[in-house]
Amino acid sequence: MNLEAVMQELDAIGKERTKKIYMSNGAHEPLFGAATGQMKPIAKKIKKDQSLAEQLYATGNYDAMYFAGVIADPDIMTEADFERWMDGAYFYMLSDYVVAVTLAETDIAQEVADKWIASGEELRMSGGWSCYCWLLGNRPDHEFSESKLEAMLEMVKKTIHDSPERTKYAMSNFMYTVAVSYTPLHEKAVETAKAVGPVEVNKDIKKSKFLQASENIQKAVDKGQIGFKRKYVRC
Repeated sequence: MNLEAVMQELDAIGKERTKKIYMSNGAHEPLFGAATGQMKPIAKKIKKDQSLAEQLYATGNYDAMYFAGVIADPDIMTEADFERWMDGAYFYMLSDYVVAVTLAETDIAQEVADKWIASGEELRMSGGWSCYCWLLGNRPDHEFSESKLEAMLEMVKKTIHDSPERTKYAMSNFMYTVAVSYTPLHEKAVETAKAVGPVEVNKDIKKSKFLQASENIQKAVDKGQIGFKRKYVRC
C-alpha cells in the first residue's frame, strides 16, 4: 500500500466522536478520528514498512502518525530517526504512546531514553520515563541495572513536584511500573510513592487533580498483579 491508499483507509474509519476525544487530549488538525483497534486490519496487510511509516509520520496527521508507529520497523531505526520523530511529537499521545513505544522495541532504548530524561524538555522527558515503563512492563528483570533504577526512583522523589505537567504523569507511572513489574525494587518503589504523596497536575487550570501512585500500587497488590509482564509492547 502507498501513502495515499493508507490515508484513504484511515479517513474511512474516522469518526467525529473519536476525533473529539483525541482533540480533548491535545491532538489538533489534521486528523480523522480513527480508532486504534480498527487500524489492525490495515496493519495486517502492510506488516512492517519503515519507508511508508516515515511518509505517514511526516504528514502531521495524528492518525497517520499513530499508524506510523504501528507499522514502523524499530530494528532499522536509528537514534537520529527517534530524535526526528520526537521533534514531531507535539503532544503526549505521540511522545509517550508512539515514539516511546517504538523506541522500547530497540537495543538503544535505555540509552536514548536516558538522554530524553536529562533533556529538560517536557515531552522528551515524558517520553523517556514512559519508555522505561514500556520496557519494565515487557522485558525480564535481568536486563536492567537495579542500582540505576533505584537512582531513578530517587530522582523522581526529589524532582517530580517541580517537573513539567506531562513529565509528572510519566514519572508517577514509572513509580507504579517499577513497583508492579520490577520485583527487585517493589518495596523501594512503594516507599518512594508514599514519600512522594499526591502529585498535583493541571493546577494552572480549573480541573486540577492529584496523581496517587501509592494508591494505584496498592490496587495492583490487592489484585495480585505484582510481577506482571506484557507479551508485546506494540499491539
